[in-house]
Amino acid sequence: MQRRLLLSSAVAAPLVLAGCAGPKMSDFLGEKPTLDLAEYFNGRIDGYGMFQDRSGHVVKRFTVVMDCSWQGNKGVLDEAFTYSDGTTERRVWTLIRGEGGTYTGTAGDVVGVARGQTSGNAFHWNYTLNLPVDGKTWEVQLDDWMYLIDERTMLNRATMSKFGVRLGDLTLSFTKR
Repeated sequence: MQRRLLLSSAVAAPLVLAGCAGPKMSDFLGEKPTLDLAEYFNGRIDGYGMFQDRSGHVVKRFTVVMDCSWQGNKGVLDEAFTYSDGTTERRVWTLIRGEGGTYTGTAGDVVGVARGQTSGNAFHWNYTLNLPVDGKTWEVQLDDWMYLIDERTMLNRATMSKFGVRLGDLTLSFTKR
């Protein structure tokens, strides 16, 4: 019995670990067009998105209009969300460009500092968000990937989790005016 349990564990462990593997920044090194956040997130951008729970059910749809500007290494992304249920929300990001394609970001509903990096056409960052849910506020983690498709179009996919448990996924498309 112990041998069977040990054998099952040995077979299952690589499968579990493979499920945790994801893209690496080096995967995007040569991808074009090269993403420059200050160039893309400058001016007005329209976004269209949805949140799906872990079973794939679309829980919320939304649009976002972003007014973005940069002065030197500091950018401001002013996001105005309108949700399918008629509610609205505003988030104002302040981004700071660091060395080697690194970025930090803060916003009123972000816990601490978001940290990210660009490579080729991709931007990856992680942050904790205060999310209002049924009269309470949850701290949820976002693993956020953005991919520049062309000079006007970006796709964004983020996984939301709490205590390491995946809650669902956000999918957005951005179009620069």
